[in-house]
Amino acid sequence: MEQEKDLIERAKYSHEAFGELYDMYYDQIFRYALRRSADIDLANDVTSVVFFKALKNIRKFEWQGVPFSHWLYRIANREILDHYNKAKRETSYEIATDESNTALQEEMVAAKSEIRKHDDYLDLQNCISRLSSKYEEVITLRYFEDKELKEIAEILGKPEGTVKSLLHRGIEKLRKTLSRDEEKQRG
Repeated sequence: MEQEKDLIERAKYSHEAFGELYDMYYDQIFRYALRRSADIDLANDVTSVVFFKALKNIRKFEWQGVPFSHWLYRIANREILDHYNKAKRETSYEIATDESNTALQEEMVAAKSEIRKHDDYLDLQNCISRLSSKYEEVITLRYFEDKELKEIAEILGKPEGTVKSLLHRGIEKLRKTLSRDEEKQRG
């Protein structure tokens, strides 16, 4: 931790030191964005924005005794949520302005859904992505990023008890979603 703190301080004034942070955390943040989105292009975009914002704001970063990656995860969370919120607004606008688009969009969603049924990971990812973002965040951090509850609490800025509760409720909702999906496939 002390080495990381020193590296962060150097990175505030040295692009070379920031490059070391980039090399240390790029794969971790990319995997997280990929698991949250199941979209390689989006994961690349999010990861690029995360490190651009980190570089731009590194001088404002204050060491608080937690890994630098927690700050990067928070930036990634915001970028992913912003992307999906923007996509929802754009989709709503497109549907409202062009009713003929609706049938085409429904066909595209159905085709994507059929493709994803053949890949267990994407099926699970699809179910997770349908959860509220608060549940998606904690499930992804806990089970795909192998973060401890304390780390998740630090990353999300929430009490550990709240994280436990969100994780428990999120898993229950995921189980129900998976059960409904399996029933639909059988019926």
